[in-house]
Amino acid sequence: MSSVAIIPARGGSKRIARKNLKLFDGVPMIVRSIATALQSNLFDEVIVSTDDEEIAEVARSHGARVPFMRPASLADDFTGTAAVIVHALGELPAFDYACCIYATAPLLQARYLHQGFELLEQHGDKAFAFSVGSFGFPVQRALTLDEQGALTPLYPEFRQTRSQDLPAAFQDAGQFYWGRSEAWLRGDALFSSASLPVILPRHLVQDIDTLEDWTRAEYLYAALKAGGELQ
Repeated sequence: MSSVAIIPARGGSKRIARKNLKLFDGVPMIVRSIATALQSNLFDEVIVSTDDEEIAEVARSHGARVPFMRPASLADDFTGTAAVIVHALGELPAFDYACCIYATAPLLQARYLHQGFELLEQHGDKAFAFSVGSFGFPVQRALTLDEQGALTPLYPEFRQTRSQDLPAAFQDAGQFYWGRSEAWLRGDALFSSASLPVILPRHLVQDIDTLEDWTRAEYLYAALKAGGELQ
């Protein structure tokens, strides 16, 4: 079975300027995703999809291939990840599996990439397997603010339900998405019963969209590195 890793990395970033190239523990952020993908030995190719020449050069210099440049129409603030993967697959030779790996995933570990691949191989009726993390507290007991700024239950029907009686809920961990290439190309829904979870421990889950996210990821990374869990 053939597989390709596709790392989307556009040049524009509004909330954290040039975040794919911003130094994280001394190296450009995207380099960590490239290195983990290569070290996993899961992929026939590790590809970066970008519209940015500087990102392309950094990617090539660290072992990834950039066989095409992403068109500007797929590098704006509104283009979803799935469209980028479909475009990349259209530019590449045929692969059985394609794994989207985010460029801003410094806590990514190869062992979880292996788990995702193994899940898809074992379950021929499923289309995707991707990283998730459990919420630290039941989402059914979440609070929101009303028009006056006062707290109010988001789900009032669970106001009196004990937290231990509520089912666990999971969030997208924002690290990787394994999929059968045919499922990506068909446009199958990722968040559906066609997907399997690779459940990560919560201390490995940190999406990076804001500077606060970035700082928290640095703290987590430093602790994990000190403990020998990350290199």
